[in-house]
Amino acid sequence: MSFKLKRILLIVSILMVPIAIAAVLWQMKPPPQTRDIDDIDLLVDVMPLEKTTATFTVATQGTVRPRTETVLSAEVSGSIVSISPKFVAGGVFAANEVLMRVDPVNYEVALAQAEALVNERQIEFDGAEKLKSQGYRAESEYAAAAAALASATAELVRAQRNLARTYIRLPYDGMVRAKEADIGQYVSIGSRLGVTFATDFAEVRLPLTDSDLAFIDLPEPGQLNSTGSADGPRVTLTARRGGHTSEWPARITRTEGVVDERNRVTYAVARVDDPYALQPSSDATVPLPIGSFVAAQVEGTTVDDLIRVPREALRGNSQLMFIDEESRLRIREVEILRTDARYAWLSGGADAGELISLTAIESPVNGMRVRTGTDRDLPPAEVEERKVASGAEREQSE
Repeated sequence: MSFKLKRILLIVSILMVPIAIAAVLWQMKPPPQTRDIDDIDLLVDVMPLEKTTATFTVATQGTVRPRTETVLSAEVSGSIVSISPKFVAGGVFAANEVLMRVDPVNYEVALAQAEALVNERQIEFDGAEKLKSQGYRAESEYAAAAAALASATAELVRAQRNLARTYIRLPYDGMVRAKEADIGQYVSIGSRLGVTFATDFAEVRLPLTDSDLAFIDLPEPGQLNSTGSADGPRVTLTARRGGHTSEWPARITRTEGVVDERNRVTYAVARVDDPYALQPSSDATVPLPIGSFVAAQVEGTTVDDLIRVPREALRGNSQLMFIDEESRLRIREVEILRTDARYAWLSGGADAGELISLTAIESPVNGMRVRTGTDRDLPPAEVEERKVASGAEREQSE
């Protein structure tokens, strides 16, 4: 045998020996242990259903607006000779407090002339009446004197009113929103002087959908009293003020009586007493300025014999997964009266005492067996051990 052939056989033998050893070791490997795994039903959390009485609240929002807002205009012409220091934007004033004065000189002169004319006409009338009683004057002359006296009296009333109009005042406690005239400025009849609003109470216009109206007992237009308001549902207003969330009590006093054609909502009006906390008897500690945007919780109606379930227990729009006496899953439609972010209230399709599943099941099937959290067939440790073993078995078979 040649040297070259011997070298090839040596190399082949060196390569084949490890392969033969690996094959022997593989054959000697013991088979994996196996054991029977029982099918374990899905474990779900359950909740028994109970009847309850629910008082609903309706969430909405709106902007605080003044009850009364006035655009001040001059009723007489002249120069402004004085202005109250309170007549500035944000200034607070009392009812009938003088905010501004137009130069009264011309109107004082006109008043004096009117008073003198009335005295003159009164003397003429008295003389005509005396002569008429003595038969020296005709009836027409007496009537002319009476008419002249009446005309002079009317002029006196006009002069008195014009002099009173030189005082700019308002019949309510309020606040100045805008100042549009200043001292020394000449104003004519109709000139804008500023904008003010009442501070005794404010109003919030709250939009309500048709579904919201089913849970709120709103006052009807015929129930309004002489002040144009009624005692409707209570409202809690919430807003951020000074970095903190504050609340103010309010009450719905009326509705606007029509449906907005643009968004199909009905507007209810809630009243907030003393929004700026100016009265000594006010309970508010934080002012609620006009123009604030607030969230509102409107007190709704109370409904008996409802069933409340967590919102996440719903499957789809109106299905629940019930657990029957045989621990089998039953998917059923229910009647939902109202839902919010956390709960759904059922008015039908479910009875007190039934069990529902709170566990989300990816592909539930009617009739599938499940285990509930109240089962004691298997200890929790053994259930967990079987789940791990079953998973390992499936991975090995794959």
